[in-house]
Amino acid sequence: MKQLINLPLISSVLREYDEDGGVRAYCDKYECDGIEAIWGGTSCDEAADLPIVGWHLGFYCDWLDFWLQDEEALIRKFGNLKTVEAFYGGLSRDALVDFFVKDLERAEKSKAEYVVFHVSDVSIEEGYTYKWLHTHEQVIEESVKLINLLLGGKKFKFKFLMENLHWAGLTFENLSDTKMLINGVNYERKGLLLDTGHLFCTNTEIKNEAEGIKYTLQKIEKHSELIDYIMAIHLHKSISGNFVKNNTGFLPKLPEDYFERFSKGYGHILKIDRHQPFSNPKVLDIISAVKPDYLVHELSGTTKKIREARLKVQRKALLQLSAE
Repeated sequence: MKQLINLPLISSVLREYDEDGGVRAYCDKYECDGIEAIWGGTSCDEAADLPIVGWHLGFYCDWLDFWLQDEEALIRKFGNLKTVEAFYGGLSRDALVDFFVKDLERAEKSKAEYVVFHVSDVSIEEGYTYKWLHTHEQVIEESVKLINLLLGGKKFKFKFLMENLHWAGLTFENLSDTKMLINGVNYERKGLLLDTGHLFCTNTEIKNEAEGIKYTLQKIEKHSELIDYIMAIHLHKSISGNFVKNNTGFLPKLPEDYFERFSKGYGHILKIDRHQPFSNPKVLDIISAVKPDYLVHELSGTTKKIREARLKVQRKALLQLSAE
C-alpha cells in the first residue's frame, strides 16, 4: 500500500515545501510514497520533478444539466447563456468532454498510476436545500455514458477510480447503485475510491470518530462483493451533522451574480465537507477491511503549516500500520 498526500499543482503552494527540500523530501519525512496531484489551472514548472502517483481529475460540481443540454435548467441556475458559456468554456457538451480529455492527457503524461473521477452532481442551491434535482441513478447513468466516451478506444495505462460523494450520484450507501456504476463502465482497469469524509457526510447523526468509523465499516461490509474494486481511500473525517441540520433544508438569500453566488456556496460546502484528520487509531480497521493499494491523506488547510499539523495527527493514528 502506498501512502500519499494531496497537493494542487500551483506554484505558490509547491514553493511552500522548499524549506523541507521540496515535495519529495517532505513525503519522505512523513513516510509517504508521493502525491495525488490535481491540476491548478495554469502551467506549473515545479510539477516536472514531483513524485506523482495519483491524479485527481478536475471536476464541475454542477455538470449534468449542461451535459444534458437542458437550456431551461441552465438559465434558471446561471441567469443567461453568456454566463453558462463563461463557466463551462463553451455552450455544447464538447466543452465538458474537452475539459476532461485534456486532464486525462495531463495525467497520462505525468505517469500517474491512477486517476480519480467524481460521480456526483450538485448545484449551488442543492448544497443548501438538500433536495436533489436528479436521482442517484440518473447521475450514475449519465456518468457512465461520459466515462465510456472519454475512455473508449484509448490505451491509457492508469487505473480509473470513481469516488463517492454525499450528493446525488455515487454515495456508497446503496450496493445496487455502486454495482450499476461498476458494471456500466467499459474500462479494464476500473475501480472505486472510498472517501471516508464524504461517507461521514451521508449520516448527520455521526457525532464522533468512533461512530463514523463504525458506520464506514458497515458500508464496507455491505459492499463486500465489490471489495476488490476499492483500490484507494481518501482518508479524512467530516463530522458536520449539527451544521447541516441547522444550515440546510432552506435556501438563504444569495448574490444575484452567479460567480459571487458560487463563491458563497463553496464556502458553505467547506463547512460540511471539512477534510479533517483522524486521531482515533481504530481508523486502522477501515484500512484493514479494504486493503487499498493507495491511501491518500486528503487533508485541507490554507497553509503548509496547517496541512502539516493535520498530517501529523493522522499519521500518529496510523503508527500501528508501520509495525504490520
